[in-house]
Amino acid sequence: MRNRRHRSRAVVAVATAALLGTTVLTACDAQGGEASAPGGSAAHDRPSPKPTPTWDTSPRSVAAVGDSITRGFDACSVLSDCPEVSWATGTDGEVRSLATRLLGKRRAASHSWNHAKTGARMDDLNGQVEQAATERPELLTVMVGANDACRSTAASMTPVAEFRAGFEQAMRTLRRSLPKTQVYVASVPDLKRLWSQGRTNPLGKQVWKLGICSSMLADPDDLNAAASERRDAVRDRVVAYNKVLKDVCGKDKRCRYDGGAVFDYRFDGDQLSHWDWFHPSKNGQSRLAELAYRRVTAAKPTA
Repeated sequence: MRNRRHRSRAVVAVATAALLGTTVLTACDAQGGEASAPGGSAAHDRPSPKPTPTWDTSPRSVAAVGDSITRGFDACSVLSDCPEVSWATGTDGEVRSLATRLLGKRRAASHSWNHAKTGARMDDLNGQVEQAATERPELLTVMVGANDACRSTAASMTPVAEFRAGFEQAMRTLRRSLPKTQVYVASVPDLKRLWSQGRTNPLGKQVWKLGICSSMLADPDDLNAAASERRDAVRDRVVAYNKVLKDVCGKDKRCRYDGGAVFDYRFDGDQLSHWDWFHPSKNGQSRLAELAYRRVTAAKPTA
């Protein structure tokens, strides 16, 4: 009896071992036929790659297009460009241009370019963009529109539809050559506020008589109804231009509008040229650079 009982237990043990072995093999087959390492497969442990962000907060080259503000007009001497103090690409240590802040002084000297022209209007932007595209910048700054409002009369200001068509064309030109270049678009300054600040300075008003922004600055001390209506018309046109800049830029995922930061900025006597009391001084150029840097390096665009 004892031997028979012993043989029965042995048979049960062998059968159990066989069953367990079959279960293990079945589990392996269910996972693809190979035993996995402790802790799961490498494929399951590997984290999913993070998507590449659309906006790079550290571009490595900068080109600028636009008008007299980006050329540093009247910031260093009367009726003259001074690109070394440009808010976008200047080299002046006091200004600390956007290019200097992003790239450092040494790299900015070889990897930033200024294609802005004093007197340029939106109609000139497409040609400037074509020139800038040859440098293949990672960031393009745009500040244009003041001269479209600053005409000999308010009636001769650039129509809003024409302004829009010009900006859309410039953006199409850029995207044909450089689909991934980022664009920072600065709003047009509040020209009426600049008139209000500068009209208190006798020297500035003498320079205005040379023909600077006559639609806004002509007869600066005239406060009658017609003059006020003219200035309001210019301001309204600037507001409309800024809406165009915002709308067109908003349709491009690699374009950031400044949210009206330049328009809203309250330039005072220190930030205005002491030659014409209308264009930004070196101090004013530095403030523009600071506004741009905040928005270019922000994690999210301005709402």
